[in-house]
Amino acid sequence: MIEELLVAVAGAAAAAAVYAGAAARVVKQYERGVVFRFGRLRDDVRSPGFTMIVPLVDRLHKVNMQIVTMPVPAQEGITRDNVTVRVDAVVYFKVVDAADALIRVEDYKFAVSQMAQTSLRSIIGKSDLDDLLSNREKLNQGLELMLDSPAMGWGVAIDRVEIKDVSLPETMKRSMARQAEADRERRARVINADAELQASKKLAEAAEVMSDQPAALQLRLLQTVVAVAAEKNSTLVLPFPVELLRFLERSTAGPVGAAATGAAAGASEAAGVTRPFSEAYLRGAADAAARVEPVEDLTGASVEPVPAEDGT
Repeated sequence: MIEELLVAVAGAAAAAAVYAGAAARVVKQYERGVVFRFGRLRDDVRSPGFTMIVPLVDRLHKVNMQIVTMPVPAQEGITRDNVTVRVDAVVYFKVVDAADALIRVEDYKFAVSQMAQTSLRSIIGKSDLDDLLSNREKLNQGLELMLDSPAMGWGVAIDRVEIKDVSLPETMKRSMARQAEADRERRARVINADAELQASKKLAEAAEVMSDQPAALQLRLLQTVVAVAAEKNSTLVLPFPVELLRFLERSTAGPVGAAATGAAAGASEAAGVTRPFSEAYLRGAADAAARVEPVEDLTGASVEPVPAEDGT
């Protein structure tokens, strides 16, 4: 009798253990448990931790409550200004009502993906190319509103939507590059013209100052010579200024210079030259004539040849 009682107790304990193993469930921290009893939804949603269900009667479905990152495939469309583009985006969403996410939609992830693709195509058709390239924040907000309205009925909340990339045709890229280059060149020309205008004004002021002080022009010439000579890679031809020649003329004026000048002038008149010469040229010609030494007469008495004798 006791043995039968022990066997019955052991059998009951084993059955209880099997029942507890079949009824015990663990819901993780980022999950919620939705229980269906004979196909009907139970009102209580199981919170994270250890929970029990009725085996063979209840079905526990765990729903992930984490934020899901879903890439939206690239969608090709025509913008409002008739430009063909390819736009891809990414959607961040999470489940806020586990029961609605299971009951109201068959697959909430697939539903959100399809709705995101459709909304992205609609945004492309309503926007200009400049908005897609430079005003993405506004387009992201518009996409979020378009997705959030139907998703709330599915127990899903759209956290944010971001447009990742906008692909343009190669011809459009080249056209935009040429437009940017033309705009940059226009700015460069305007800046260069403004610089030339300012420089011309400063040069005009400098010319006025140099016209009052001729020595300033000579100093500027010497500064230019120093700047050019610093490179040491070119031949420099330095012209003598007229003021320097006049200074030399005044320093060499005197009796000797006057005599040389007169001699050069007489020589030119004797030669029948009527073209006027500068004083420097006449002085140089007179000095050259004075330095020429007289040549001795090399001619002498002619010598008659001696006639040859016979027999020589």
